[in-house]
Amino acid sequence: YYKTITIMGETGTGKELVAKAIHSLSPVASGPFVICNCGGLVEGLVESEFFGYVKGAFTGAIRDKTGLFEAANGGTIFLDEIGELPLSFQPHLLRVLQDGEFRRIGSNETYKSTCRVIAATNKDLLSEVKNGRFREDLFYRLTPLTIKMPPLRERKDDLPLLCRFLIDAFSKRTGKNIFGISRPAQIALMSHDWPGNIRELENVIEQAAILTTESFLRIDDLPAYLREVKHSPLPASASLDDVIKKHIEITLN
Repeated sequence: YYKTITIMGETGTGKELVAKAIHSLSPVASGPFVICNCGGLVEGLVESEFFGYVKGAFTGAIRDKTGLFEAANGGTIFLDEIGELPLSFQPHLLRVLQDGEFRRIGSNETYKSTCRVIAATNKDLLSEVKNGRFREDLFYRLTPLTIKMPPLRERKDDLPLLCRFLIDAFSKRTGKNIFGISRPAQIALMSHDWPGNIRELENVIEQAAILTTESFLRIDDLPAYLREVKHSPLPASASLDDVIKKHIEITLN
């Protein structure tokens, strides 16, 4: 199986969810799934976070610390926002990907990690390489298999299923019974381009579900920016067939 996979896509498209699905269906599913947000790492502490350190390696190192690669051994390490990884640390990551070996800070002992690496980014890594912000050799090491996550605006046919799933999840979590979405609200949802992708949709559905006093979501329950008439190419009285026909015409155009 592919030991290194990179998932590319805009923020909110569900890259972490796909990474978890890959892990759960893989030969290492019984192992740990360790998440590292590369964008939240302090540059001077990246190496200790990834590889750990031994007691006395530096001031404040009062005990041995296990790094993320060691913790993920036998499972999967998910490197979110890999495009934010400091350039100075990228050669160290390259070595782990090539040899599966690393050293804790302050130790001469070589450790091995057999974990699968799944990286994710909302950046165009090839452009980052051309601009000197990402190593070319690391790029090719990370991308033997690349998965592209499409934005929600390109997969609006999935909106009804996604809304149904989110409503069911909200009802189960809160005990508030909501059975569907009114037609005007459906049209408003279909007319929006969803720059925040599924994360934005989740926020909208939850907000509407909290506000509604009915057993279905109404257009008045949606945020104001979705209720604007200018966002809807069809009248509120349009049938579902009209919505589908208009969507097909827009796609063909």
